[in-house]
Amino acid sequence: MRIYAVFVYVFLYTPIAIIALFSFSAGRSASQFEGFSVQWYGRALNNPFVMDALGNSLLVAFISATLASILGTLAAVGLQGVRGPVRAFFDALIYIAVMIPGIVIGIATLIALVTVFDVVNPWLARMWPDDTTPPSLSMGMGSLIAAHTMFTLALVVIIVRARLSGLEGALSEASADLYATPFATFRQITLPLIAPAVLAGFLLSFTFSFDDFIIAFFVAGSETTLPIYIFSSIRRGITPEVNAIGTMVMIASLVLLIIAQLILRRGDKPRR
Repeated sequence: MRIYAVFVYVFLYTPIAIIALFSFSAGRSASQFEGFSVQWYGRALNNPFVMDALGNSLLVAFISATLASILGTLAAVGLQGVRGPVRAFFDALIYIAVMIPGIVIGIATLIALVTVFDVVNPWLARMWPDDTTPPSLSMGMGSLIAAHTMFTLALVVIIVRARLSGLEGALSEASADLYATPFATFRQITLPLIAPAVLAGFLLSFTFSFDDFIIAFFVAGSETTLPIYIFSSIRRGITPEVNAIGTMVMIASLVLLIIAQLILRRGDKPRR
C-alpha cells in the first residue's frame, strides 16, 4: 500500500513539478530546459496585463471571501438551532452546492443574471430622468463577486457548522441564565470560539475564488481575472512566462490552504 501511495502522489504532482521546473528555463521554449534563469518571473511581474488581471483576481477574491464568511457564519449559526426535516433539507442544499460541477454553476449563474438584467434594466430606464443616461446592469466585477460569493458560501457554512457542533451547549445556556441577550452571547462567547473556523473558511473561500476559471469565464463580461488571462495565453502557446505565473499562483494557493488547515487544527484543540 505504501508503494501504491507513492505512485499515486508521483502521478499527481509530477506535472506540477515539471511546470515549476520549466518556469526557470532561460530559453523561450516551454518544453526544453535551456539553462537556469528567473527572467520569466520578472517579465510576468512587469507585465501590465498580468498585474491588472492579478489585481482583479485579488479584489474579487477578497470581497467575495469576506461576504461569504459573514453570510456563511450567520447561516451556520442560524441552522444550528434547526432540527428535524427542515435541518435535513438545508443540509442537502448546502452539500449539493458543493458537489455541483463548476460549469453547471457558471451556466446557471449566467442565465439567472441575464434574466435579472433583462427585467431590471427597463425599469431603471423608465424611472431615470429623461435628461440623463440611466445606469445599465451588465456582466462585470459585480457579477463576478456575486457568483464567487454564492459558490464559496457553502464552504464557510460547512466549516463553521463543524466547529459549532463541537461546542458545549452549556456555555450558551449559562450565558442566557446570566440574562445575556442572544446577540451578546454570540458576540462574547460563540464568535470567539468559532473564530478559527471563520478565518479558515475565509482563506479557503479566497483560494477557491482566486483560482476559479470556469465560473468567472461565464460571468466576467469584459473583466479579466488571472485564470482567464492564463487560459487566453495558453491558447496562443505555452511559454515559460505562463509556467512562472502558474507556479506563483500554485505556491500562493498552497500557502493559503496550509494556513487554513493549521488554523482549523489549532481551533480543534481543547481550550484550557
